[in-house]
Amino acid sequence: MSDFHSESGFVGGICAIGDGKGAVRMEDVYATCAEDLWSALTDPDRLARWIGAVEGDLRVGGTFHARFTSGWEGPGRVEICRPPERLLVVMAPGGPDETEIEATLTPAGDHTRLVIEERGIPIEHLPGHGAGWQAHVEDLVAHLAGRRCQDWHARWLELTPAYEAFRGELQ
Repeated sequence: MSDFHSESGFVGGICAIGDGKGAVRMEDVYATCAEDLWSALTDPDRLARWIGAVEGDLRVGGTFHARFTSGWEGPGRVEICRPPERLLVVMAPGGPDETEIEATLTPAGDHTRLVIEERGIPIEHLPGHGAGWQAHVEDLVAHLAGRRCQDWHARWLELTPAYEAFRGELQ
């Protein structure tokens, strides 16, 4: 995995997983309890404040429609939901762009470690997804701190060259 390390300890990275596909992984420790972080990841009102609008059946087996601040829009399905530890959703289920997004929360003292991984991304799209997820988790940090989110697109443009360099390391 090619990793990006921030001064705060945040780690983001991209890696090849085979068959021309790759994964994006974001990991950080958040100054909040698992229940609050879980709510930020699963409550539609809170999701809308940092990543996008989500509407539909958010129970296991349920389907939903998402419109992310990145501009991506499409269907999803909840595969696993174990509050406040693990969430696994399939985006664009059954389609050519199907990916899995998994969020895992673990205690870290009085904080919570969150790992978000999106798998099944075509290698050529990894830099954009890596930069996008980093911008999203930076917005999650702002949301949890009660601050306004950044200009997502401007931040994505700023981050993409670094993730393009990481992709070169994968080939």
